[in-house]
Amino acid sequence: MFRLPRISFRQILLVGFLLIAGLLAAASLGGLLTLERLTSQGREAILRAARMSGEVQQLAERSVGMERAARQYLVLEDKSLRQRFEDDAGDAERLLRQLRAQPLDPAPVDAWQAKLQDIRALLDTATRGGPARRREADLTARFRDLSALTTQLADNVRQHTQASNGSLQDQLENGRVKLGQQVLGAIGLSVLLSLTFGIWLTRPLRRLEHAIVGLGENRLDEPIDIPGPEDLRSLGQRLDWLRLRLGELDADKARFLRHVSHELKTPLAALREGVALLEDEVAGTLTPKQREVTRILRDNTAVLQRQIEDLLRFNAAAFEARRLERHPTELAELIRDTVDSQRLQWQARDLRIDITGGPMEAAVDPAKLGVALGNLLSNAIRFAPPRGGIHFALSHQDGHLLIDLTDEGPGVAPADRDRIFEPFFRGERQPEDALRGTGIGLSIVNEYIAAHGGQIELLPSERGAHFRIRLPSAHPTLPTVTS
Repeated sequence: MFRLPRISFRQILLVGFLLIAGLLAAASLGGLLTLERLTSQGREAILRAARMSGEVQQLAERSVGMERAARQYLVLEDKSLRQRFEDDAGDAERLLRQLRAQPLDPAPVDAWQAKLQDIRALLDTATRGGPARRREADLTARFRDLSALTTQLADNVRQHTQASNGSLQDQLENGRVKLGQQVLGAIGLSVLLSLTFGIWLTRPLRRLEHAIVGLGENRLDEPIDIPGPEDLRSLGQRLDWLRLRLGELDADKARFLRHVSHELKTPLAALREGVALLEDEVAGTLTPKQREVTRILRDNTAVLQRQIEDLLRFNAAAFEARRLERHPTELAELIRDTVDSQRLQWQARDLRIDITGGPMEAAVDPAKLGVALGNLLSNAIRFAPPRGGIHFALSHQDGHLLIDLTDEGPGVAPADRDRIFEPFFRGERQPEDALRGTGIGLSIVNEYIAAHGGQIELLPSERGAHFRIRLPSAHPTLPTVTS
C-alpha cells in the first residue's frame, strides 16, 4: 500500500515559501524577458529606420551628383564626366539594392532604377546629334522625375518607420497588459497558496492549542490526536503521554489525600474524645491552668478537624466536578433556596440580602451550582459588616447568563486578586470576629463553574467584593450527564 512520505512542519513551510517565491519569480522573469524583447525590437527598428533614412539621403545626394555630371557631359562630351556619372550611378544602384532588401514598397525602387536606365540611354544618344536645347530639356525632365521618386522613397521610409513605431507601441501595450495579468495571476495564486497552507497548518495548531488548554483545565479524559505534519503528530503523541501521566499523578494525589485524611481522622477523634473526658473531669478535678490547657487543646483539635474536612471536601469537589447532572433550573429560585439555607448565619449578623433579575432558566447541575453559590454567599456573609448588604443580580450579556454578587465588606487586597481562586490561599484581609478560613471555598466555586463551561471572575469595585459568574446560555434543554 502506497504511503505518503512523512513531511515535517518546517519542510511544508519551506515548500510553501518556495512555491510562492517561484510564482513571483516566474512573473518577474516573464516581465523582464518581455521588456528585453521589446527593447531589442525597438533598438532594431530605430537602427533600421536610421539606416533607410541615410540610404535615401545618400540616394538624393547621388542624384544631384549624377545630374551635374550629366549636364556637363551633354555640353562638353568629356568621357571623364561620363565616368563620374557612372560612378554616382553605381553608388545609387548599390543603395537601391539595399533599399530593395528592406520591407518597403518595391515600386518606387524599381521606378527609380528604370528612370536611371532612361537617363543612361539619353546620354548614349546625346553624341549622335540633335538639338542641344531639347536634349537638355529631356534630361531635366528625367531628373525631375528621379527627384520625385526619391521624395516618394523618403515618404515610404517615413511611413514604414511610423508603422514600425505603432506596431512596437502596440506590442508594448500588449506586453504591459500581459505582464499585469501575469503579475495579478501570480499574486492571486500566491494568496491562494498562502491561504491553503495557512488553513492546512492552522488546523493542527488549533488542535494543539486546544489540547494544551485541555491539559491546563484538567480535562484529562480527552485523548490527544494531532493530525498533520510529522513533527506536530509527534508532539501530539508526547502531549497524550503527558495527559496520561498527569491523570496518573492526579489519581495518586487524590488517593494520597483520601488516605492521609482518613488516617488523620481516627487519631484526631481519639484526641478530641480524650480532651472531652479531661474537660468533664473524668480523670479528676482540674486546676484553672489545666482547664486553660484543655481549652487550647479543644480549640486546636476543632480547627484541625475542620481543616481535614475541608481537605476532603475539596478533593471530592475536584472529582465530582467532572461529572455533571444537568437539569433545566430556574436560577433565581436556586439563589433564593441558597439564601434560605443560610438564613441563620446572615440574620445573626443582621444583614440585608436582595435578588434582582430573572426569572432565568438554564440547564445546569443544581446541586453543584448551589454549592458554588452557597460558598460565595458564605464568603460574603463572613466578610460583610453587621447590618450590611449583599446583592445578587441576574442578567444576559453576549449570549451568556451572568450572576453578580456584591457585598459591603473590606474587599480583596490588590496583591491577592490574581490568587483568590487558588486552593488553600487566604488573603491578607480577614474579618477580626471570625475564624481564619482554609482557602478552600472559592477554589471549589471555580471548579464547579469551570465544569459548567463558565468562568468566575473578581471585578473591580469601589466598595466590597464583586464576583461575577458567567455561564453559557446554550445548554441542552433535556437532563444530561456529562463526564
